[in-house]
Order: sequence, then structure tokens, then C-alpha cells
Amino acid sequence: MAAQSYWTADLVRALPEDGNRHELVYGELLVTPAPRLWHQVVVWRLSVALDLYLRVHPVGHAFGLAADITWGRQDVLVQPDIFVARLEEVRSLDWEQLRTLLLVAEVLSPSSLKHDRFTKRRRYQDARVPLYWIVDPDARQVEEWTPDDAFPRLERERLVWHPPGAGQAFTIALEELFRPV
Repeated sequence: MAAQSYWTADLVRALPEDGNRHELVYGELLVTPAPRLWHQVVVWRLSVALDLYLRVHPVGHAFGLAADITWGRQDVLVQPDIFVARLEEVRSLDWEQLRTLLLVAEVLSPSSLKHDRFTKRRRYQDARVPLYWIVDPDARQVEEWTPDDAFPRLERERLVWHPPGAGQAFTIALEELFRPV
């Protein structure tokens, strides 16, 4: 049997559950195994911090779980580790309506490094996601990308995000994000 050379969101959704994450960027299937425990700890901490911030500054809704983000395209289906979407779109309760991501964060694992730094980054930039964080818990740093960046800005002390409409910026010290369990 010939291998599928160009994937669609419907084909990816039809795959049997095998414990791996299946994503799609411009027809290319990206498969990664279940994340490491350290990855999940960092995802949880950042998700909770964003959720608490957005309760006070309700400019969007934070997610730290599997998603089906397609931007209405059949050749894209991504599941960011963490993202914030506009409240108006979230209130539709329909993944297909989530088109405006205000922030995306991917937490690196050895198996996701290439996809997160290159393939998915380019998709997020093409979608004009205003801020993309590539969180590297092993190096204890974060790459910050905006849609027009050719190179990242490295942050080693704190993350700051000030979305339009929020009275103050979200801030979290990397020392807190990466503290031992």
C-alpha cells in the first residue's frame, strides 16, 4: 500500500487513536509521541497562569489541551500546547470558528523540536498570530516570535504579553515557570 503523500484535516481526524499527536501543516503530517512529564508540568503552569490573568483581563480564553485549529483550511490541523483565542470565537463552542489566536505557546520536547521551531512556527506566522512562544524548559529560555520576525528574541528572565484591551500585561518569571517539581 502506498503511503499518503498529501494529507487533509479529514484524513488526520480519521486516523485511529494510537497515543501519538497527529497534526497537519500545509498537507504534511506531523506525528509526535506523548510528551514527557516535564513538558506537561510546564504546560500546566503556564496554562494556569494565563487562565488566572484572563479572569481579571477577559480579552480571550486560554487553552492547554488538545484542539483542532484549522483556520478554515483542509491542509492544516494543529494542536498548540497552549493558546489564547478571542472570546467571541470561543463562545461559538466550535473549533472551526477559532481563527484569531492572540497567543500561542509550544513547549519543546526532543520529538517536537523541528516541528515547533520550523514547520508550525511558519504556520503561526502565516496566520498572523501576534506572539508565539517556543518554551524550552531544558535550556530554561523562551524564543519569542512575531509574524514578521526572521529570527527570535530570546528571553531568559520573564515572559510578558500585553494583549490589546487588557489593562495590564501578563508577566511570569521563568524562574517560577521552570522551578523544580
